[in-house]
Amino acid sequence: MKILTSLLVLIAFTLAVLFWARPPQTPEPRTVEGLPWQVEVLEDGSSRVFDLTLGRDTLGRDTLGDVLARLGPDMELAIIVAGDGPESLEMYYSRYTAGVLTGKLVLSGELDAATLAEMRERSGLPRYLDSGARKYHLQREDLVRAHAAPLQSITFIPDARLDEDIAIRRFGPPAEIVRRGETTTHLLYPHLGLDLMLNEGHRDVLQYVAPADFDRLRDPLLE
Repeated sequence: MKILTSLLVLIAFTLAVLFWARPPQTPEPRTVEGLPWQVEVLEDGSSRVFDLTLGRDTLGRDTLGDVLARLGPDMELAIIVAGDGPESLEMYYSRYTAGVLTGKLVLSGELDAATLAEMRERSGLPRYLDSGARKYHLQREDLVRAHAAPLQSITFIPDARLDEDIAIRRFGPPAEIVRRGETTTHLLYPHLGLDLMLNEGHRDVLQYVAPADFDRLRDPLLE
């Protein structure tokens, strides 16, 4: 009996020595997902950013209803008209976290001009934004069609300021740089479908479309 007890004690002591002598295991770093530079480009010319899919065709593309289900109801959905420009259907989140970054998120849905005009006429008087744009809140009867609208573009306005060096370190060298005036610089990434706009003294803006649709962002800059 004493021999068995001694043997068990010896085994326990040996296991304890092996455990404490083993070098500590370094935990694997946790991968942060959903960052603005984590853009997945798909073979069909569509892309995924913030876990949302942008595409040219409705097949496989997320809708505003999908966005609502994923990001939650703490948002505003309205038709926005800036000056004499076209109407746009926009879903606005005043607080959004992209990985470890916070900011505002604006998602544009694709609807034809006639449908948007009908919705606007039913919405009543607009509210005016600080920018001078007009905001028309939708009637309940129009929400189903609005939620079914395919996702056309994503705009992220980070709280943190960027500069050109930081942007290039994160996103890589841009294919083209367009400077507008003395305070605005556009870093263009056609392969990502991204226009990264740096605004000295104002908020920076990252606008995403499907890479196949990048001319929609680039052409207005060159006019």
